[in-house]
Amino acid sequence: MTKPMLILIAGPYASGTDGDPALMARNLRRLEEAAWPVFQAGHIPMIGEWVALPVRSSAGATGPSDPLAAEVMYPTAERLLQHCDAVLRLPGESRGADQDVAIARDRGIPVYFSIDEVPGRPAAA
Repeated sequence: MTKPMLILIAGPYASGTDGDPALMARNLRRLEEAAWPVFQAGHIPMIGEWVALPVRSSAGATGPSDPLAAEVMYPTAERLLQHCDAVLRLPGESRGADQDVAIARDRGIPVYFSIDEVPGRPAAA
């Protein structure tokens, strides 16, 4: 590996939460738990919500059910994927994460389904 990859960490954020902010925060923490192992492997972790949530807020959206949210959340990930070198798809039902995987595959971007698959990680015992 000659240069670090920008790896989009994709998984459930709003899925299964019914808009409950506490459950969404829990899902974001779960996504963020993968950031350190990606970084340890020599790469740069990226989570779409890190970008989309401040954009959604600055657009004046009042929360995840605000119509502005739909104009920000999925499009942010799609734009990020123009810059990402790979996707790490975490387990769990998520239409957005599945969309990220489909976009990555269409663009020929590698998709990993386990942190152990990410280059630079030691093989699992």
